Amino acid sequence: MTNTNKPESETSSIDDHSFDGITFEVEEEEHTHEGQKVKRRGIYLWPNLITTAALLSGFYSIIASMNGDYTQAIFAIFIAALLDGLDGRVARAIGAQSAFGEQFDSLSDLLAFGVAPAILMYSWSLHDLGRIGLAACFVYTACAAFRLARFNVQIGVVDKRYFIGVASPLAAVMIISLVWVGRDFPFIFDIKDTVIQTINAVVIIAVGLLMISNIKYYSFKTVDRKRVPFAVLPIAVFILAAITYNIPVGILILSIIYALSGFVTTFLARKNITP
Repeated sequence: MTNTNKPESETSSIDDHSFDGITFEVEEEEHTHEGQKVKRRGIYLWPNLITTAALLSGFYSIIASMNGDYTQAIFAIFIAALLDGLDGRVARAIGAQSAFGEQFDSLSDLLAFGVAPAILMYSWSLHDLGRIGLAACFVYTACAAFRLARFNVQIGVVDKRYFIGVASPLAAVMIISLVWVGRDFPFIFDIKDTVIQTINAVVIIAVGLLMISNIKYYSFKTVDRKRVPFAVLPIAVFILAAITYNIPVGILILSIIYALSGFVTTFLARKNITP
């Protein structure tokens, strides 16, 4: 007969032996529908594969920025942002959410939306400011790390309708759209001008601070689960048409409007007014 009442030390030893030597396994606890905790090995493939693709996009953006290929660096971050929105939806759709996936997603976000935009901005404009430019870009990266860490510890606590502080992908879009517009209009954004460099340094610090602020931003997570007036659709069409006239400028303007909308949303929330 098998003795199932093994001492705790012996049970721990058996569990430790399963990870002896060279191993590439993941083990995490999950809750069953009955509320019991069970240990499962392995990971869910598709959501984590999409997250890995986002990580690759962020990594490629860094390499492109270092090589002076700023347009490719911009597009790579855009792709990372699209993939970041996709992996969570895929995980929820197929019931493949896990603690490993959440942590992996955050690490990918830090590289793609915390490090890559900072290196892009530094390589494109702020390197001539020396240590000031370096410090400004580091502040942005540090704020992205703080924001992601805070988000992880507040999962399941905050209202899903809102982001507390600007989400890191949206912050990255603000930075890369500014670089994109600057490259399209070099006669306005002369990156050799110290004033323009200083403005860019202030902007990247301000966006970083918005990430760690307590300003509420509408998350749009509940839009696909409720009906909206039909008039919203023609308005959206006109907005998209305006953006296509000049995509970089359109994205930058929308980013600025969204950044300012958080102040309105926060004010309405304090007045207990539903936006």
